[in-house]
Amino acid sequence: MGKIASQSILTAVFSYLGVLIGYVNVLWLYPYALDANELGIFRTIQDLALLFVPFAQLGVGHGITRYFPKLESRQSAFLSYGLAFSLMGFLVVGAVFLGFKEELVQLFAVNSPEVVDFLGIVLLITLFALLGSVMDAYARSYLKVAVPTFFREVFLRFLTSVLVCLYLLDWIDFEQVMLGLIGVYGLAFLGVLIFLVWRKVLVLDFRWKNFPTGFRSSFLKFSLITFLATAASTLIMKIDSIMVSAMVGLEANAIYSIAFYMALVIELPRRAVSQVAMPVIADHFAKDRIEEINRLYRQISNRQLYICLLIFALIWGNIDQIYHFVPNREIYQAGKWVVFYIALGKIFDVGFSINSEILVFSNYYRFNLILTIAMSVLIIGVNYWLIPIFGINGAAIGSALVMLVFNGIKYGYLKQKLGLDPFSWDTLRILFIGSMVLSLSGQGVESVGPVTHIFLKSVFILGIYGVMSMALKVGREEWDYLKKLLKKSGP
Repeated sequence: MGKIASQSILTAVFSYLGVLIGYVNVLWLYPYALDANELGIFRTIQDLALLFVPFAQLGVGHGITRYFPKLESRQSAFLSYGLAFSLMGFLVVGAVFLGFKEELVQLFAVNSPEVVDFLGIVLLITLFALLGSVMDAYARSYLKVAVPTFFREVFLRFLTSVLVCLYLLDWIDFEQVMLGLIGVYGLAFLGVLIFLVWRKVLVLDFRWKNFPTGFRSSFLKFSLITFLATAASTLIMKIDSIMVSAMVGLEANAIYSIAFYMALVIELPRRAVSQVAMPVIADHFAKDRIEEINRLYRQISNRQLYICLLIFALIWGNIDQIYHFVPNREIYQAGKWVVFYIALGKIFDVGFSINSEILVFSNYYRFNLILTIAMSVLIIGVNYWLIPIFGINGAAIGSALVMLVFNGIKYGYLKQKLGLDPFSWDTLRILFIGSMVLSLSGQGVESVGPVTHIFLKSVFILGIYGVMSMALKVGREEWDYLKKLLKKSGP
């Protein structure tokens, strides 16, 4: 765990810096500079483009991570081979997109017709995001995670905010903002590319015949099988936003997107750890160290659940005050309960730990494919059922339910097949503390100004969480780490 923790620190810093920029963007800049319809277009086009990335990638990202440890040399040739394969996938996706463009137009024609004018941008964003994702996987295999995370989480969001600021200053129009997104994603990819070249781990090599016997066929087989699982997983994350635009309208998607982003911060510890954990899991499987995987599985579950429940309580305890700072909050505060249900779904996800990563790199990766495809079909069905009844709250409830079912099935499968279990008595104590603090998060502060309220409520929540943690003897590693930081920052 020490190696993963040390590798995760800088990644986590960049991730949270990205969240800080993202919060400024999503909670203030975007709703201030863009009207609700423009914001809905802005989010829908990006969600569509990113939805297509895993279909174009054809599983190359996971393939690189899994098969990289099997190569003692020829890593650069492996990268060029993966890039060529994913570019073929992009051509197929592009052909399908153009072939079914009329049907896509009809999907948005009734409730969100403005989206149709910008569909041509989708494929170019997909291309740059695709190339960036392959480079990320290659960098991750060298455990060089932090800088690619910077370009993905910080650089990209910063450039996007610059783009919107130019629009706010009337230096460019909205159409140029949308076209500028192509350049933003292109520069983020270029940054990762330059970093890998500078670190001398990327030299394009097209001598593909020198791979070990059977290597290429095994890599292609694994990639093609896992790509459907990855694509379906992305569909689960993105489809609710797209369906809200299509079934309700662009303003509803703007409200949903802001609420979704508020809740998204809860899963950031998981994303930071997962980036570094994947190559470690692949290495453990290659050396048949199942006990090490189980230990990692449990440690990550407890640590993430402990931290993420605290973040959930801090957000929910201050939710009305957070919305106070959102421009035109009378429109966007309608997404308050979206925050709660999406956050609950993220808690389900982090509690069940790295089960998806373990399945992907195990011999049972086909099960992950079947399950993820089934879940993607389920989320579409649940959204068609709940959105007409509950509107945007229905999409959020559906997302939370699917995350619970999805992770519960994976948990049972891994326990049966490999004897892995992320849960312990510590899990129950953490859940008890989190539930109690969440239920008390609406108490303890009288009516004061929003800034004072956030400060006092946060101190109250942190205090209760800390006292209960010490009483039940959980979270000691996290609090010890905070004490060390405070000592270092002292005189």
